[in-house]
Amino acid sequence: MSRPLLEVKNLKKYFPIKNGFGKTIQVKAVDDVSFTVNSGETVSIVGESGCGKSTTGRAIMQLDAPTAGQITFNGTDLMKLSKSALRKTRGDMQMVFQDPFASLNPRQTVYQVLNEVMQIQGIEKNGQRREKIKELLETVGLLEHQIDLLPHQFSGGQRQRIGIARALAAEPKLIVCDEAVSALDVSIQAQVLNLLKDLQGKFDLTYLFISHDLGVVRHISDKIIVMYLGKIMEISESEALFNNPRHPYTKALLSAIPKIDFDNPKEKIILQGDVPTPLNPPTGCPFHTRCPSVIELCKETTSTVVPLKEEPNHGVACIRTEELN
Repeated sequence: MSRPLLEVKNLKKYFPIKNGFGKTIQVKAVDDVSFTVNSGETVSIVGESGCGKSTTGRAIMQLDAPTAGQITFNGTDLMKLSKSALRKTRGDMQMVFQDPFASLNPRQTVYQVLNEVMQIQGIEKNGQRREKIKELLETVGLLEHQIDLLPHQFSGGQRQRIGIARALAAEPKLIVCDEAVSALDVSIQAQVLNLLKDLQGKFDLTYLFISHDLGVVRHISDKIIVMYLGKIMEISESEALFNNPRHPYTKALLSAIPKIDFDNPKEKIILQGDVPTPLNPPTGCPFHTRCPSVIELCKETTSTVVPLKEEPNHGVACIRTEELN
């Protein structure tokens, strides 16, 4: 049985900003989020832009200090670590960013980028690192003669492979992929996703995969978390979510996935209005302003994720779950 590698409990990340009257208000980017990632599995967080999924990833990595909650990685509470202790833990937690060009130093060669990571983490002696880096390049599908090239000499897909190699250079246990394929062409997306899957088996990696596209994450995810306006709407094993979505928001996201089937045309669920601003979130269920199944009670009652009776591993934050399914 897999053991929990990452446990997130009641995570909150608020950003203080001043309104037009000089009063400080809190933007609730992530509000009371809890989930577990077991060793060796891939957990994906999906949702529209502004739902808080990337902020969740950054808070877990301690790139943005959480406002409240608990983040336990490999048995250690990250929020209680000193800066020096956290630095030592960094090698076990790495991140692959959305824009591979912006995340690489344009003045550093591939060797310098990867060597810097290995030097900080104390991996391999200086004379042995070049051979190790060549092996890493081969592992991610690049050629060893490209070791001394600069980022601008690579394509977008190749640069993302460098980003993956940089994460692997630290010999991590967990990799957070923040929209790691969204900036790539569809054919390149598939190549990078297949690469990530192969590397997971080879190096016993655990992934937290952040994406706005349910269609992208379907075949690589063991578990999927659906977020909306800083909160979790639904959390389930991948196949159960696609075969039997329970939250109205999840159903709308799934209906938007392109599918060519002339015999069984799929009816799209068109959500009305825009995502509310986190500066002034709605009362009750955060999705009630756009939900096609809303009732008056939804506007007053704050929904929390509750496991389904027939599916204990499937949780939904909707007071109408049982009557709508």
